[in-house]
Amino acid sequence: MRAGIHPEYYETRAQCACGASWTTRSTRKELHLEICSSCHPFFTGRQKLIDTEGRVERFTKKYGKVTVAERRKQQRPRRGQARA
Repeated sequence: MRAGIHPEYYETRAQCACGASWTTRSTRKELHLEICSSCHPFFTGRQKLIDTEGRVERFTKKYGKVTVAERRKQQRPRRGQARA
C-alpha cells in the first residue's frame, strides 16, 4: 500500500436515534444514525404507518377488504364464457 493516501481508521461508537449503540471501525470518529437493524421495520417485522391525510381509510372505504373468491364473483365473464 502506498503511504500517505489512505484515511485514518478509528475504533468508533455508532449510536442510533432509538438508543442502540455498538462499537465498530470507521474513518469517522463518531457515527450518529437515524435507523438501525434493531428499529428498522424490515428487520423487526413491525411497520410504522403514518397516515396524515386519511389515505388508508379512503382506500378501505372505497374498496373494502375483498378476498380473491369475492373478487372472482364480481368480475364480468370473459368472452366465450357463460355466467354461472
